[in-house]
Amino acid sequence: MSKKEQYVYIISDSVGETANKLIQAALAQFPDLEVDVSRYPFVRGEDTLISILEKAKEDNAMILHTLITNGLSSAANQFCKENNLYCFDLLNPVIEEIEKRTGAIPTKEAGALHQLNDNYFHRISAIEFAVKYDDGKDPKGFLEADIVLLGVSRTSKTPLSMFLANKNLKVANLPLVPEAHIPDQLWKVNPKKIVGLTNDPKILNSIRRERMIAYGLNPDTAYSDMKRIDDELAFAQNLYNKLDCLVINVSNRSIEETAAIILNTLQLNDMSYDN
Repeated sequence: MSKKEQYVYIISDSVGETANKLIQAALAQFPDLEVDVSRYPFVRGEDTLISILEKAKEDNAMILHTLITNGLSSAANQFCKENNLYCFDLLNPVIEEIEKRTGAIPTKEAGALHQLNDNYFHRISAIEFAVKYDDGKDPKGFLEADIVLLGVSRTSKTPLSMFLANKNLKVANLPLVPEAHIPDQLWKVNPKKIVGLTNDPKILNSIRRERMIAYGLNPDTAYSDMKRIDDELAFAQNLYNKLDCLVINVSNRSIEETAAIILNTLQLNDMSYDN
């Protein structure tokens, strides 16, 4: 094993996504580190748990767990304590503090956040909406959407739509082309629901060239021409000014960062949860 390599075990009686997101966020601070992350979801029996922990002991692994089923979390914590393994129990300390402060009794139900409840079906409905009204396929969707995204080609409209749909938000998007007609429905939408996406010309040029190369085509076309890009961005900005909508420059921003700006600025609730 490389001296830089580290083992991490994620153990959950559900899908383990909460612990996985946490470790990935932490590992982002160590881009050169070799880390072996092993996930063990849906652990429901103590025998299974102990066998996983025995293997973790051999690897001297860090343990992150979201075990909530009665007995499993304490068994994991005790094993790690006795065997000098790092153990981070993500859920139980917070649950115990809530119980202490409020007197409410937790259900201790594994996978409670992934049940097929109303929240789940709202998310599926939002994803279907985003697919149906992607790339301006039907302008009628603008009037039903929680958010309408506008932007020239390669400003991350579609991936951002899908990301926001996973937050239970109905999103429609429209690609902006100077020669194309702006649908009448757009002018009927509350400007507070509209987000205009823009980008830096040089970055957009690079993205478009790479896209053409990926398709095996000549990268030097009108699609990647700087004058054309400047004209498209000017057209988009002029429209945003007329609409008086929120404008976000997506250059050097991740989808998550752009989504956070939208959610915070438009004061929309994030209804997405994972455990």
